[in-house]
Amino acid sequence: MATATTDRTEELERKVDLLTEHVAFLVEEAEQQAQRRRQWEELSRDVMPLARTGLERLSTELDAVSLDPEAVLDLARRLAANVDNLERLLVGLESGLELVDDAKSLASEAMEMATTRLEELDRKGYFTFMEAGLGVVDRVVTNFSEDDVNQLGDNVVLILETVKEMTQPEIMAVLYRMIEAIDRQRLVMEAEPQDPPSLWQLAQKMRQPEVRLGLNRALTTLQVVSDVEMGPPRKFVAGIEDQTDNNTEGGV
Repeated sequence: MATATTDRTEELERKVDLLTEHVAFLVEEAEQQAQRRRQWEELSRDVMPLARTGLERLSTELDAVSLDPEAVLDLARRLAANVDNLERLLVGLESGLELVDDAKSLASEAMEMATTRLEELDRKGYFTFMEAGLGVVDRVVTNFSEDDVNQLGDNVVLILETVKEMTQPEIMAVLYRMIEAIDRQRLVMEAEPQDPPSLWQLAQKMRQPEVRLGLNRALTTLQVVSDVEMGPPRKFVAGIEDQTDNNTEGGV
């Protein structure tokens, strides 16, 4: 009997605790609603005078402007009919603004890269070289006339062909060996006595094979040079072949 009474007492206490929790929740909700209602009332008291003043100001402005109600309705209908177009326009405007932002970023990176590259070129001396090159061009322009430039243009093919032939590997090798020989001869000449050699000394040098070989090459070169015709090569002179052919036909 005592156990049953104890169980009923505990059950009643549990129910009372649960009821107390529900009552506390309801009281808290009522307090929050009352607080929200007070805030709304305060907001209404603050906003209503402003709204009333704004409506009065809007009514006054509309009376001054004297808007046509039909025109306003027509504008509203047109806006409603072109909602999709306006949306596409806004989407395009947003895309354009994003493109502008991306372009700004790319332009900033490109400017930074260009600045870095220009600084590197300046350290290497490119601008100094260009400045010196402009000075050379200025001296060329100052010292050469228009006729000189025209003659240079007429012979530019011949000049380039000559440079091309001179830059061939075998020609460059010969020039390099000649420079080496001249440099060695300069050292020998510095060590030679100031008095000129006698004829007997020259005759003794003629007995040396390398001297005879060099003399033979020099004489052969002079012979080849003496056989060269004066003037530019025939293939670089415009009209010479045609003129020669015409003269030959006339003679025949």
